Amino acid sequence: MIERAYREGEKMGISVWGLDQAGPLQTIPYPGSSWEPQGKPVCQPHQHLRNGTAKLMSLFHPATGKVRAKGVRSCTNAVLHPWLKEQLRAILRTLPPPPPPPPPPPPSPGKNRAMWESWQEGLTVRITLPEELPPLRMLVVLDNLTGHKSPELLLWMFARGIMVLYTPLGPPG
Repeated sequence: MIERAYREGEKMGISVWGLDQAGPLQTIPYPGSSWEPQGKPVCQPHQHLRNGTAKLMSLFHPATGKVRAKGVRSCTNAVLHPWLKEQLRAILRTLPPPPPPPPPPPPSPGKNRAMWESWQEGLTVRITLPEELPPLRMLVVLDNLTGHKSPELLLWMFARGIMVLYTPLGPPG
């Protein structure tokens, strides 16, 4: 399903994004290239105070390579969900508006629902979709964390034309 999203989603006019969180990462200096002017020695402090750990929240758009990211000290639902909603709102504002319904006859609600449900084909556990659905505008690939399945978040996304696709827990078959 995820391969289909990356292969066909953008061609169908549906923006495809992936969400992930990295970490925890220790907030200590790591080896690598440095930014000091050439010919000037690197100055390191004689001591380093550990400041705990950090995490990185990111949304990635494979079709363009665009990344939206934010470093945080924790990545609970109370931190992730507001950031995710803010980013998704901003992305939706950049997308072309959904096409207006054609003149009579209007598209059947069944055809719209079939489009949404097509992104759950082959799944043993399906998401319960609301009765009324707007036109599908975006797919967001998420891992299977419990917080990514909260009814409040899912209903918020569905109301804006965003369908979620969860990464599989293990190899198929």
